[in-house]
Amino acid sequence: MILKRTMEDNMSPLTLLILGRGPFQKMLPVLIALAFTLSPLLALADEDPCQETGIYVGNQTMLNLWYTQNGGDCTLWSHHHILNMKPGDKLVIFKDFTCKTEYCPVNPTFQVYKSLDANQNCRVRILPQCTLSDM
Repeated sequence: MILKRTMEDNMSPLTLLILGRGPFQKMLPVLIALAFTLSPLLALADEDPCQETGIYVGNQTMLNLWYTQNGGDCTLWSHHHILNMKPGDKLVIFKDFTCKTEYCPVNPTFQVYKSLDANQNCRVRILPQCTLSDM
C-alpha cells in the first residue's frame, strides 16, 4: 500500500495555524479577536486619569477653611467649594485666616487623596474632623 503524502504532512503546527488549515483553522480568528480586545484594556489599566487633571478636593466640612498651595498666599476656602491639587503640589489646610493652625493633624498628600478615589473620577472630599472620602 502506497501512502500519498501531502504538503501539509510536512508543515509545522505553527505554519498550519498561520495558513488556517488543520485543527487550528478556527482558533486563529478567536486569538486575533482576543488580542484586539485585550490590548486597549491593558493600556487603560496602566493609565492614571488624575495625573493630568489633578485631584479635585471638595470642602464639605460646613466650615470656611483657609489653605496655602505650594507655599503661596493664605486663601479662603469656602465650604462646598472645590480645589484642584496636581501631583507634586503641597496643599496645606488651616482652621484660621492667618494660616497658623492646621486643620488636619497629618496633612494629606496627593497620593493619600488619590488612594481614596475609589471610582477613579479624580474627586474626593474633606468632611468634619478632617475625615476624607470619595466624592
